[in-house]
Amino acid sequence: MKKATEKKLTNKTPGSKQHSIPKRSEEDRRAHQAVRLANVMRLQELLLGHGKFSVKGLAAELECSEKTIHRYLEVLEIAGVPWYYDRHEKCYRVRSGFKFSVSNLSPDELLGQAAATVITGAVGLEVGARPTTRKIAAVSSQQAAELLADAEAVMTVLDLKLADHSRHQEMIRTVQWSLIQGKQVTGQYHSPYQERPVKLTLHPYRLCLAGQAWYLIGRSVEGEAPKTYRIARFQSLRTIDAAAEKPNAFSLDGYFGNAWCVYRGQEAFDVEIEFTPDAAMLVTETRWHKTQQVKRLPDGRAVLSFKVDGLDEIVWWVLSWSGRTKVIKPQRLREMVVEKLQTGIEMNRG
Repeated sequence: MKKATEKKLTNKTPGSKQHSIPKRSEEDRRAHQAVRLANVMRLQELLLGHGKFSVKGLAAELECSEKTIHRYLEVLEIAGVPWYYDRHEKCYRVRSGFKFSVSNLSPDELLGQAAATVITGAVGLEVGARPTTRKIAAVSSQQAAELLADAEAVMTVLDLKLADHSRHQEMIRTVQWSLIQGKQVTGQYHSPYQERPVKLTLHPYRLCLAGQAWYLIGRSVEGEAPKTYRIARFQSLRTIDAAAEKPNAFSLDGYFGNAWCVYRGQEAFDVEIEFTPDAAMLVTETRWHKTQQVKRLPDGRAVLSFKVDGLDEIVWWVLSWSGRTKVIKPQRLREMVVEKLQTGIEMNRG
């Protein structure tokens, strides 16, 4: 028996030299296993998604043979994934209600989740990652749960100076679900620039945290262009059973353009502001705007330049550096700064 086995392995034929079957190196074997595992995980993602895939479609997505797909499906079945073939839709699916338990998260991933928990618990945010963290800890190892707890204990978020949204959590959730479900919202909105609240019915486009507050970008059912609405100014807000309309081409970058924060002016300006040496290091530690450019001068001064749509927001930022900055251009911004400084002096004189 031993001789027969040796003959089969060596592939020796009469009158020919003995040829050994080449062995795959350990490195190649592990690389092959990694690729196979990645493909199985990719197959799992496809089955859990919203697409409709036959074996032929799955093979095209993974760039492999249909026979290989059947082998991958066997691997998922052994792993306990309840996939099945939907004869009506003619595609493969995973049974509804099936969820993968959260496990095998790396220490860096756990640290990231703990950081998200701390950040979203800050005053002004309170959107709540903590329940998710608790569930992850409940299904993870004791070591992972302890890492989550320790990471939360050593991180703190202080003094973000965000708008107080403690009374607006329900409104934020209303907007979130309306956006996800594609529904309109309606409510009472009171702007400081209006004498009394007005009723709005909106097609919501996007919810964003910008500057110091949450904003809803949406278009009134009676209007033609979207506008920016501060969540804290809604006195009431609810979802209505009417489909929302949003252009497929809408993007926040296109909407905000080069606004300093959230309100885009009609005119574009090239802005240059010079900072004294004692302020130069401080101001250049932060990226204040996406168009920011910094020029450092030999004596320690720094010139920051921006391309900004509108001056009504940036003027307040310049004023926050009063006594340590000078507006080089545009002239209009310099005049606005002087105007507001003079008003402030008059208000505080005596």
